[in-house]
Amino acid sequence: MSKTIMVVDDSASVRQVVSMALKGAGHSVVEAVDGKDALQKLDGRKIHLVISDVNMPNMDGITFIKALKNQSAYRFTPVLMLTTESEASKKAEGKAAGAKAWLVKPFKPDVLLSAVTKLA
Repeated sequence: MSKTIMVVDDSASVRQVVSMALKGAGHSVVEAVDGKDALQKLDGRKIHLVISDVNMPNMDGITFIKALKNQSAYRFTPVLMLTTESEASKKAEGKAAGAKAWLVKPFKPDVLLSAVTKLA
C-alpha cells in the first residue's frame, strides 16, 4: 500500500536518492530542505513516516522532531533519522526527542526500504 513519506534533508542529492527509492517502491514523497521548511509543509494531510537528517541549517532534525511531536496531528508519526551522526549520545538525544529508528549515511536503498516497511 502506498504511504506518504516526508524526506527532510538539506542535501538535494540525498533527498533525490531517498525519493527515488521511495517512489520506486510506490510511495508518495514530500520533500523539505530543513526542519523549518518541513513544519511549513505539514498541512494536516496524513504523513505515514518522516525521514530526517540531523544536521541542517535553520532547524536541525532533533529540534524538528520535538516540534513535530508537539502537533496533535503528527504526535504518533514515526520518525527515521537518516544521518552521518553515529555517536551514541546523538542517538540517545534523537530517541528522547521521538525518533523510532536511526540509519547512518551512506545507506543502501534496500536497507532504507526495509526500515520504511517496518515503520510506516
